[in-house]
Amino acid sequence: MKSIDKDSLQVAVAAYLSRTGSKEFKPSAFLFDMDGVIFDSMPRHSQAWRRAFADIGIDFPLREAYMQEGKTGKATIYDIYLRLGLEPLSEEEMKAFYKRKSRYFEEFGDPIPMKNADKVLEAVKQKNYRIALVTGSGQESLLGTLNVYYPGCFDKGNVVSAADVKKGKPDPEPYLMGLERLGVNPWEAIVVENAPLGVQAGVAAGIFTIGVNTGILEDKVLSDAGADLVLPDMGALLDLVNAAF
Repeated sequence: MKSIDKDSLQVAVAAYLSRTGSKEFKPSAFLFDMDGVIFDSMPRHSQAWRRAFADIGIDFPLREAYMQEGKTGKATIYDIYLRLGLEPLSEEEMKAFYKRKSRYFEEFGDPIPMKNADKVLEAVKQKNYRIALVTGSGQESLLGTLNVYYPGCFDKGNVVSAADVKKGKPDPEPYLMGLERLGVNPWEAIVVENAPLGVQAGVAAGIFTIGVNTGILEDKVLSDAGADLVLPDMGALLDLVNAAF
């Protein structure tokens, strides 16, 4: 899929206004997901989840990790057990499971920044947009290095993680919290997501939502989730930011 031009963007904005009933679209903020958007971490997450579930005899296809992405770790574990008709884990068992998954993830080593994510963030900052990070992750090995890889972009005041919410994506709560922290309205923000559940959360929050397909899922999965635009990578998003925002 090629980069989106201004005409295509105008069509998408018109559809957004119709969908939400908003009278205007005046973006002043960008809300970024983390995994698969600013870190190229989903291949590692999917392998770590698969390995953690395999330890207890449950097959967890790699594609499932991409489809489940955006949920809190606790919700991912709970939903798989529920779907399989298994006895739910206790709170302590849940914590131990997620700790083991996190350890497998960390064995891969240092985080890998998503290609062009730094350029997108710099372009957004130069245009004086406010930014926030809205993630369902509680992975400290990523959250704790945000300012190492993206200095001056994120701090506690503009980061929403699994520790902050009661309901993870696809519930709109994380993005509504992101709006609140930046002090902006839904029609004043743009969500950048790579996962269907994250797209659903952005859409449910009434925000113009861009799906950046950096993973293994088909574009249709993101568009069916409600994405206002679907782009092939962060480079295409950079082109769009430079040309149209």
